Amino acid sequence: MEGGKPSLALVYQAVQALYHDPNPAGKERASVWLGELQRSMYAWEISDQLLQLKQDVESCYFAAQTMKVKIQTSFYELPPETHNALRDSLLTHIQNLKDLSPIIVTQLALAIADLALQMASWKGCVHTLIEKYNNDISSMPFLIEILTVLPEEVHSRSLRIGANRRTEIIEDLAFYSSTVVTLLTTCVEKTGNDEKMFIKVFRCLGSWFNLGVLDSNFMASNQLLIVLFQVLQRDETPTNLHEAASDCVCSALYAIENVDTNMALALHLFQGVLTLETAYHMAVAREDLDKVLNYCRIFTELCETFLETTVRSPGQGMGDLRTLELLLICAGHPQYEVVEISFNFWYRLGEHLYKINDAALHSIFRPYIQRLLHCLARHCQLDPDHEGIPEDTDDFGEFRMRVSDLVKDVIFLVGSMECFSQLYSTLKEGNPPWEVTEAVLFIMASIAKSLNSHLSKMDDVFCLIHRENNPTLSEVLQQVVLLPENVHMAVRYTSIELVGEMSDVVDRNPRFLDPVLNYLMKGLREKPLASAAAKAIHNICSVCRDHMAQHFQGLLDIARSLDSFALSTEAAVGLLKGTALVLARLPLEKIAECLSDLCAVQVLALKKLLAEESTNGKSADPTVWLDRLAVIFRHTNPIVENGQTHPCQKVIQEIWPVLSETLNTHQADNRIVERCCRCLRFAVRCVGKGSASLLQPLVTQMVSVYQVYPHSCFLYLGSILVDEYGMEEGCRQGLLDMLQALCMPTFQLLEQPNGLRNHPDTVDDLFRLATRFVQRSPVTLLSSSIIVHIIQCAIAATSLDHRDANCSVMKFVRDLVHTGVANDHEEDFEVRKQLIGQAMEQHGQQLITQLMHSCCFCLPQYTLPDVAEVLWEIMLFNRPTFCRWLENALKGLPKETSGGAVTVTHKQLTDFHKQVTSAEECKQVCWAIREFTRLFR
Repeated sequence: MEGGKPSLALVYQAVQALYHDPNPAGKERASVWLGELQRSMYAWEISDQLLQLKQDVESCYFAAQTMKVKIQTSFYELPPETHNALRDSLLTHIQNLKDLSPIIVTQLALAIADLALQMASWKGCVHTLIEKYNNDISSMPFLIEILTVLPEEVHSRSLRIGANRRTEIIEDLAFYSSTVVTLLTTCVEKTGNDEKMFIKVFRCLGSWFNLGVLDSNFMASNQLLIVLFQVLQRDETPTNLHEAASDCVCSALYAIENVDTNMALALHLFQGVLTLETAYHMAVAREDLDKVLNYCRIFTELCETFLETTVRSPGQGMGDLRTLELLLICAGHPQYEVVEISFNFWYRLGEHLYKINDAALHSIFRPYIQRLLHCLARHCQLDPDHEGIPEDTDDFGEFRMRVSDLVKDVIFLVGSMECFSQLYSTLKEGNPPWEVTEAVLFIMASIAKSLNSHLSKMDDVFCLIHRENNPTLSEVLQQVVLLPENVHMAVRYTSIELVGEMSDVVDRNPRFLDPVLNYLMKGLREKPLASAAAKAIHNICSVCRDHMAQHFQGLLDIARSLDSFALSTEAAVGLLKGTALVLARLPLEKIAECLSDLCAVQVLALKKLLAEESTNGKSADPTVWLDRLAVIFRHTNPIVENGQTHPCQKVIQEIWPVLSETLNTHQADNRIVERCCRCLRFAVRCVGKGSASLLQPLVTQMVSVYQVYPHSCFLYLGSILVDEYGMEEGCRQGLLDMLQALCMPTFQLLEQPNGLRNHPDTVDDLFRLATRFVQRSPVTLLSSSIIVHIIQCAIAATSLDHRDANCSVMKFVRDLVHTGVANDHEEDFEVRKQLIGQAMEQHGQQLITQLMHSCCFCLPQYTLPDVAEVLWEIMLFNRPTFCRWLENALKGLPKETSGGAVTVTHKQLTDFHKQVTSAEECKQVCWAIREFTRLFR
C-alpha cells in the first residue's frame, strides 16, 4: 500500500463507508481501498488489532475475513517462527468473539482450519482443540464449528497444500475421527433438545462423512445415527433441523457408495431410510414442501448409493425394489420440483441398464419406467387456464426440457414405438382436456427423436403388420396435420414441434410432404406459432433435402419476405439454413441464379444501410443481414467435380464490395467486425480455391484495419485463408507477409501488463493462425524471422488458464514439434527436422521448465492431456536431450511449503522422471503428470 501502514481509525472509517455510505460511489471507493489493504503486509497486524478492539460486528467481520483470506492466499508472507503466535492469537479471538456473531465465528473457524492444514508443526490439531475446549460448554459451539470446517477445507481449491500434506492430514483426521464422533454424541446427550446444537452436530457429522474418514463399523452402532433418524421420523421437527438431518443422512449415504466394504453401516442406513415413508406421507398431508423435498433427496441418494446392488440383484437384500417405489411415490407429488430431484438417478439407471443390455433385466425395470413416464406426462401439463403458447424460458419450461431429455435417455427400456403408440391411443380413444392433449403431444415429440434412429431398422411395413392395435407413424402424422385451427394455441404449437421431429417419417413417405408443408405454412403466418413452424420447416429441409428441391421456389418466396413473419432471429436464420441445404441439391446450372436471388434481400438491405450512413451519418446495425448471409454461405455446399467452376464463385465475387464497405464503415465496432469476418469465413469456405480473386484485397483490408483496431477475429479469418491457400506455392509468401503484419500489433497488445490474461481470444486466434501455417506450409514459417517471436509468445502463454487459449497454444507447440517427428516421406522432411532441431536447441529447456511450472502451479487438470502431448512429441524428437531438460526443470521446483510440509520427496521426483522418460505411449505421460501435479495442488 502506498503511504505506509494506515491508522486503525482510517480502516474503521473505510469499513463504516463500505456498509453504511448511502452513496454507491463511496461504497465502491471503500471496497477498492480495503481490497488493497487485504493484499498488503499490514493486513496481518491490522486485522489482529481490530479483533482485539472488538468495536462492532462490521469491523470484526472484515478483520476475521481478512485473516482467513491472508492465511489462504498469503501464508508464505509469515516467517515460520510466527506461526505458533498466530495460532494462539486466533484461538483467543474466537473465544472472545464467540457471542458477537455466528458469521464472525465461521470466518475465524475457517482461518484456524486453514492454518492447521498448512502449519506442519501443529501436530494432532483435532486432539489439542478437543482437549482444550471440551469441558467448557460455552466453547462447544465454536469448537464444533472448527471441527465442521476443518474436513471441508481439506480439498479446498483456495489452499495449495499438495497431495503429500493432504494425505498426512486425512490420516490424522481418520485417527481422531472416533474422538470427534464421541464428542458430538456427548454434546447431544448434554444439551437435551437444543435445536441449534443439534443442527451444529449434524452439520459437523456430515462434514466428516463427506471427507470419508469415519469408521463405518464404529458408525453403524453409534447412538448418533439413531438420533438422526428419530429427528427425521418426528412430525414436529423444525424445518432447519430437518434440513440439517437430511443433509447428514445424504452425506452418510454418499460416503458408503462402495457398499460391499461398508456392509454394516450400509444396512443400518438402508433400513433407516425405509422407515421414513410414513413421515413423507405426513409431510405431504401437512403440505410441508420443504420436508417433502428433503425426504425425496434422501430417497434419491439411497437409490443412487444402492444403484449397482439394485441392478446386480434386483429385489434381493439391499437390491430391494422398494427403493424405486419410494421414488415413484415422490414422482406422484403434485409439485414438479419433487420429482425433478430424482432425474439424475433415473438417468444413471438407464445408462447402467443400456450398457448391460440384458432383456430379462430390462423387463424387471420396465414397469417402473412406464410408471415414471406416466407421472412425467402428468407433470408436463400446463394449467387449464393457461393462455397462448407454452413458455420455454421460465422454470416450468426448463423443467419440461429436462423431462424431454430424461425421456430420451430411458425410452429404450419401454420401446419408443410401443410408447409412442400408447400415447397416441390415449388421445384417439378418449376426449381429453386440451392440457392433457398438449402434454401427451409434448412427450410424443421427445420420443419422436429416438424413433428416427429406429426407422432405419424398420420401415412402415413393420408398422402395417401391427395396424389393428399399433397406429403407423404416418397415421399419427396425418391426424396431427388435420388438427382444426380452433384447438388451444398451445396444442397447435406443440403439434407443430411434433411434426418437425417427425421429419424422417416425411422423408420415407413423400406423399405427406404437401399436407405437412401446408400445415406448417398456416403456423408460419400466425405470430405465436411462426418461430416453431420455421424451426419445423428447417428440420424438414435438413432431412428431406431431395424431396424439398421441387418446393425450392416456395422456400425462396418465404426467404424473400422473411421479415413479414413474426420470427425470432434464431428461427429466421434456421429457415435460411434449411433453404440453403435444399439449394445445394438443385442442378449445378441453377444454383448460381438461385443463390443470387436468396442473397439479394440481405445484400440490398446492407446497401441501403450504407447509403443511409453516407447521407445522414447515422450508423445502423448490419449484423442481422451479415448473419443471414453467413448461414446461406455456410450451408450451400453443392457437389462440384474437379475442373468445374464453383457455382457460388460469381455470386460471392459480386457480394464482396458490399461486405468490404460494411467492414470499413464499422471497423471500430468489434461485434460487427466479428460478424463480417464470420460471413467472409463461410464465403471463403463455400467456394474454397474459387475465392482466389478476393485474397489480395481481403488480406490488404484485414491488415490495414488490424493496425488500428486489433480485433482477434482477423487472426481467425487469416487462419482460414492459410488453411485454404497455404499449400499453393504462389500464395505462401503473401500469407507469410500477412502473418508478420498481423503479429506486430498482436505482440504489442500481449506484451502489456497482464496482456495474455486480458486478451485470451487474441491468444487463441493467434495460435490457430500459427498452427494452420505449421500444418500447411511448415518450412515457410520455420525459415522466417517471426518464428522465434511466436515460440517465445507460446512459452509465455503456456501458463494461461483459459480453456480455448491454452488449448490453441499447446496444439501449436505439439504440431510444430510433430513436423520434425513425422516422416511423411515429403521431400522437405529433412529440412523440417533440421529447422525444428534448431528451434528446440534455442528454446527447448525454457519450454520444458515453463511447462512443468505451469502444470504444477497455474493450469487446471483438464489441460494436462494437452501438455502431455507436447512433452511426448518433444521426447519423440530427441529423447536423450529431453531427459536432461526434464531433470533440470524438476530441480527448479520447490520441495517444501511455506508451512514447513514436504511438497515433493526426492524419490517422487526421480519416479516421475523415470515414468515420463520410459513411457511407451502418450497416455502414460498424461497419467504420470496427473499424479505428479497433485503434489502441488
